[in-house]
Amino acid sequence: MARAATTTDAFNAVAEARRRQILDILATGERPVNDLVRLLGLSQPQVSKHLRVLREVGAVDVRDEGRRRMYRLNAHALKPIHDWVKNYERSWSERFDRLDGVLEELEEEGDGGGDE
Repeated sequence: MARAATTTDAFNAVAEARRRQILDILATGERPVNDLVRLLGLSQPQVSKHLRVLREVGAVDVRDEGRRRMYRLNAHALKPIHDWVKNYERSWSERFDRLDGVLEELEEEGDGGGDE
């Protein structure tokens, strides 16, 4: 099956590490592109290219503020990713609960072994 275009699918858009970094930064609040350039250590054209992809899938919104373009996260567009990951949450929780049980047993065995 052919892979979906990066600009049509949130999963593909966030598969790129730099775009995830941009989303992480924007999760803290709205930022102008120059802040993203500085924080990421990338050139302005590189950041703009990533922002374009994120805008096309709806993951970020942009507004003009004078001569600056302000970018903000649109978390609603990331909901399909959240919903998909949520399917695995129960499995992870069950595994962590089992791991907690094993660790508690090991801790009890370690505490009891010192008394002999």
